Amino acid sequence: MTLSAEDYLGHLTVTAERAGLDIPEIVLPREKKVSLGAIALSYLDWGNEGRPPILFLHGGALTAHTWDLCCLCLREDFHCLALDQRGHGESDWAPEADYSLAAQREDIRGFAEALGLDRLILAGQSLGAINALAYAIEYPHTLEALVLIDAGPSTRRAGASRIRAFVSEVAEPPSLDAIIERAMAFNPRRDPAILRSTLMHNLRRTGDGRWEWKYDRRRFQQLEGEEHRAERTKLGERLDRVTCPTLVVRGAESDVFLEEDAESLARALPLGRRVTIAGAGHTVQGDNPNALVSALKEFLGVES
Repeated sequence: MTLSAEDYLGHLTVTAERAGLDIPEIVLPREKKVSLGAIALSYLDWGNEGRPPILFLHGGALTAHTWDLCCLCLREDFHCLALDQRGHGESDWAPEADYSLAAQREDIRGFAEALGLDRLILAGQSLGAINALAYAIEYPHTLEALVLIDAGPSTRRAGASRIRAFVSEVAEPPSLDAIIERAMAFNPRRDPAILRSTLMHNLRRTGDGRWEWKYDRRRFQQLEGEEHRAERTKLGERLDRVTCPTLVVRGAESDVFLEEDAESLARALPLGRRVTIAGAGHTVQGDNPNALVSALKEFLGVES
């Protein structure tokens, strides 16, 4: 991690307080690695092995740390794990830039098998939701429950284009202050003081002092391709294979995943239900973690 342990603890404490979360004990996760053939994936393990496992998958250009508050809130009841997906965070970039749905789906399968995770709860946002859905369709018998946050087989091009434009705009950040300024303009729901610390998980300093993002920009280039769109469309044709209870979550202010999209997806899933989180855009876990945690606890049968 880029933050020191002391700074990370302080960041989590302040962020939890600002979010209105009552967390009895602030702890740090263990950062671990697992090798899956030609690629090594990094993940955060929040402890309490032996409890029902829940694996969190982040959105594009984010890292496993986007789930920090959710994991802190849920770790008393679950063995919370958050994965840096290929091409993100501390995980390896994909050999030959393979960011196909099939490759990312098989990363999840390999990860679960390597850790011996049985009857997994899988939760993903944006990119992570699509990968989670692809996994659930192919390996439905391995899942206890599924959570899809602000994404489905189809996407609203205007909202998705706005995200890609922001990613492109800050691709080569001139300074940390410039990144914060642009990020606040993109998503004014965020607290700029907290955002500075949060970005430390998403950026690294190069040898010449420049900042660079911890993600492979080649993945975003593939999003515009026909092959990627065809892969997502096929997911929508196989939703009947998802046999576990599934919660479809939408940020009320999202321009990527609209209310009719969430309703349609939840209705098409055999055991689907949906919830809309107020005060949140596309990145629900960052915009309103308190309400998201409450929705997850209710869905998973945890007493508040």
